[in-house]
Amino acid sequence: MSSPEKKNNEPETKDETKKDKKEKAKEEDEFSPEDKALQEGLELAVQRTNDSELGVVSAALEHLRKEIRSATTSMTSVPKPLKFLRPHYAGLKETYEKMIGGANKLDMADIISVLAMTMAAPEERECLKYKLQGNPTDLGAWGHEYVRSLTGEIGNEYNARAITAAGDGLTEANTADLIDLVKVILPFHLEHNAAAEAVDLLVEVQQLPLLIQEGAKVDENNYARICLYLLRCADFMADPEDLAEILNTAYTIYSQQGAHVDALRVALRTGVDLDKVASTMEAVGSDLTTKQQMAFILARHRVNYEFEDDDDLNALIGNGKLSECFLALARDVDVMEAKTPEDIYKSHLADTAAFVRRRDANRVVDSASTNLANTFVNAFVNAGFGTDKLMTPEDSQWIYKNKEHGMMSATASLGMIFLWDIDEGLVALDKYLYTKEDYIKAGAVLAIGVVSSGIRNESDPPIALLPDHLAEGSSIVKCAACAAFGIAYAGSNREDVMEYLLPVVQNSEGADMTEVGLAALSLGHVFVGSCNEDVGSALVERLMEASEEELDHPMARFLCLGLGLLFFGRMERADGMLEAIKTVEHKMGKYAAITLESCAYAGTGNVLKVQELLGVCAEHLTENADHQAAAVLGIALVSLGEDVGSEMALRAMDHLLHYCELPIKRALPLALALLNISNPDYSFVDQMSRLTHDSDAEVANNAIMGLGLLGAGTNNSRVAGLLRQLAEHSRDRNHTFVVRIAQGVLHMGKGLIGLSPFHSDRLLLSGVGMAGILTVLHACMDMNKTILDKVHYILYYLTGSMNPRMLLTLEEETLENLPATVRVGKAVETVGQAGKPKSISGFQTHTTPVPIAVTERAELAGEEFLLTGSNLEGIVS
Repeated sequence: MSSPEKKNNEPETKDETKKDKKEKAKEEDEFSPEDKALQEGLELAVQRTNDSELGVVSAALEHLRKEIRSATTSMTSVPKPLKFLRPHYAGLKETYEKMIGGANKLDMADIISVLAMTMAAPEERECLKYKLQGNPTDLGAWGHEYVRSLTGEIGNEYNARAITAAGDGLTEANTADLIDLVKVILPFHLEHNAAAEAVDLLVEVQQLPLLIQEGAKVDENNYARICLYLLRCADFMADPEDLAEILNTAYTIYSQQGAHVDALRVALRTGVDLDKVASTMEAVGSDLTTKQQMAFILARHRVNYEFEDDDDLNALIGNGKLSECFLALARDVDVMEAKTPEDIYKSHLADTAAFVRRRDANRVVDSASTNLANTFVNAFVNAGFGTDKLMTPEDSQWIYKNKEHGMMSATASLGMIFLWDIDEGLVALDKYLYTKEDYIKAGAVLAIGVVSSGIRNESDPPIALLPDHLAEGSSIVKCAACAAFGIAYAGSNREDVMEYLLPVVQNSEGADMTEVGLAALSLGHVFVGSCNEDVGSALVERLMEASEEELDHPMARFLCLGLGLLFFGRMERADGMLEAIKTVEHKMGKYAAITLESCAYAGTGNVLKVQELLGVCAEHLTENADHQAAAVLGIALVSLGEDVGSEMALRAMDHLLHYCELPIKRALPLALALLNISNPDYSFVDQMSRLTHDSDAEVANNAIMGLGLLGAGTNNSRVAGLLRQLAEHSRDRNHTFVVRIAQGVLHMGKGLIGLSPFHSDRLLLSGVGMAGILTVLHACMDMNKTILDKVHYILYYLTGSMNPRMLLTLEEETLENLPATVRVGKAVETVGQAGKPKSISGFQTHTTPVPIAVTERAELAGEEFLLTGSNLEGIVS
C-alpha cells in the first residue's frame, strides 16, 4: 500500500518546488526599480560598515539611518528597509562587537536597536540593550512604534533587575540607566498625546514624581487627560503607598495648573486631611467663585472645615443653602404638593374582591403596624418639603394613633419632614420636648438630630439641647439622644460630642445594651474614617469586657459597626485594632473583626481581601454564622465603586446563592443592594425579585428591603410594580411592614432624594453616606429583633445618606438660582481614548435645575457660562 502512495506523491513534490521557484522569481520581478535600488543601496551600506576607513563607515551608517528613519515614521506595515535588512541583522551585530568605541559605534547601536524591534526574540530585550549602548537622545526620530517597543522593554527589564536584586539580598536594584532613558521618553509621550503610555511607564518603574518635575511637558492642554488616567489607575492600586503616591501626583498636577476645584476632589479622595484642604483653599487666593464651588463640594462630602474670617463660605460648607436649593428643584419639577402614604401604595390598582376582603379582615388587628409603616413612608416621601398631611396640620392627632415606640418614630418623623431646615423644624418640635410622655419626648429629641443632619448652624442647637436629655432622661430618651448625636454630627470629628457619648459606651454596671450600641454607633458616625485613638480604644475595651449576655444582645452588633466605621477606608491603619479584637472569644469577636476589615478596605476593590472574605463564606455553618453574613456584606463593600470588581462580586454571589447555607443566603440580598444603591439596574432588580419569593421569611424580607435600596429615590416604575404586587399578596404583618418601608424608600423625597454614597462623578465615596446605609443593612441582618421589633427608629440613620440628586446652577455673586442649558445623558468612560470623545450618550437638553440619576452625567450645552470645576453635579456656582 505504501509504494503507490509514494509514487503518487513524487510528482506533487516536484510541482510544489517548481511553484515555489516561480513565486520567488515572480516576487523578485514585482520589485519596482525604486525597491531594487533601495535594497542594493542598503546592502552596499551594510558591507561598508566593515570598512577600515572611519569616514566610509560614518557615511554608510548615515545612509542606513536616513532610510530607516524615513520609513519608520508610520508603522502601518513592516517598512521595506527593515524587511531588506532582516538577513543582515546577525552580521551587523557581529560588526558592532568588533568596532572600536566612538561616534560610529554609538550610531551603529542605535540602528541595531531599531532593527531589534522586529527581528530580536522578545525575551532578549535587544532593542533596549543596544539603545542603552547608543545615543541616549533623539528617540522620536525613529518613530512612535520604536518608542512604544522601547517602553515595554524598559518595564520588563526593571522588573527583572528588581527580582535579581531581591534574590541577592539587596534593598534596591541599580536602575539609574533605565531611569535616564525614561526621562527622555516621558516628554516625547506627553507631547504626542500618549498620556496613558507615559503614566503606565512611570508606574512600572516607580517614578511617578517625574511627572511633576520641570521638563515633563505637562501643560494646560494635556494635564486633564493625565490626571483622569491617574485617578482611574488609583482604583487598581492594592498597595497603600502606591495609592497615596498616585493620588498625590494627581493632586500636585492639578494644583500646578490652577485647577483648584479638582485638586480639592483629589485631596478628599486621599482621606479627609484638613491641613491639605486648608492649603488647597489658601492656594485659590481671592477667587470667590472658585472658593464657593469648593465649599459646595466640602458640604456634599460633609467635611467639618471652617474659615476663620468668612461666615458666608462657612454657611455654604455647613449646607446652609441646601434646603433652599432642594425646594427650588421641587418647585421647578412641580412636586411641592404633599403626598399621603396611599398615594404611594396605590391600593386602588389592586382592588380585587379577595384583596378587599383580606384588607378588611386585617385592618383592626394590624392597625399599629400599619400606622407605623405609614409614619415612615410619610417621612421618607415628604422629606425636606416642610409639609405633609399626617404630622404638620395644626389639628393632627397622628402621633396618638401609634403605640409607645411607634409614637417615638412618629414624632421623629417631623425631623425628616423639615430635613435641612433647622429654624422651621425646631419651631415645630418645641412643644413635644416638654411633654410628660417619654416616647413622644424621645421622638422629639431624635428629631433634633434628624433635622440637623449635615447642617452646621451658628447657634448649634443639637449640642445645646441634647446633653440634658442624655444625662437626665429615661432610658428611651437616652437612646434617642445617643442616636440624635450620631445623626446630627456625622463626619464632624467633634471632641465635645465624644465627651458626651464615651461615658455611655464605657458604662458596664447594669448597662442598657441598646444605649451602649447606639452610643457606639453614633461615635462611629461622628468620627467616620478618622482612626480616633480615644474612641477606638474605648470601643475595643468595651467589647473585651462585655459579658456573654451583653454580646448576645441584638444591639451588640452596632458596637462592632461603630468600630468599623472609625477606620472606614483607612486600609492598613486598622491592623493594630484587628489584632486586639481577635482576642474576643465570643462569636461577636469574629463579627467585629470581619466588619472592621471590610470597612477599612471599603471601595478599594482589593482583590486579596475579597478572596479572604470568600474563604470565610466557604465554611458550611448553620449556627453562629453571623460573621459569615458580615463577610458577604464585606465582599460588596470592598468591591463597590469599580465596575469590573462589582461584576466579579456579582458572579461570586451567584455561586454563594447556589451552594451556601441559609445564614449567608439571608445576607445576599443586602449585599446585592449595596452594590447598586439608588441604581435600579435591570439584572439586579430581576435577581432581587426572585429572592422576594423565597421560602425563608428573612431572605424574602431582606430582598424586599434590598429592592427599596436599589431604587431609593428613583420612583422606578418596575420596582414600584413589584412592591405593589408583594403588598397585594402579603398575608404576614411583618412582610407587609417591610414592603411599605421599601415603598417609602423608593419614593424618597418624591423621587428627588437619593442614597448613593458616591458623588463628584463617582470619584468620591462619602464615609457619612456609607455609614447610614451600613447601619440599616447591619440592622437588617437581625431584622426580627431590630427594625421589626422596637428599634425601628434606627431607619432614621439613613438621613446622613440622603442627598438631593440634582444639578442646580447659581449666579456667582448673589448665589441666586441661574437657569442654564445643559445636556444630561448616560455617562460614558473616556479615559485613555484618543481625541475629544463625547462624555455622555443618549442625552436630552434641559434647563437647570434638573434631577440627575446615579449613572448620568451633565455638560453645558452652550458657551455662555464657564465652569469652575471639571464636572457638573449638585450645586454649581
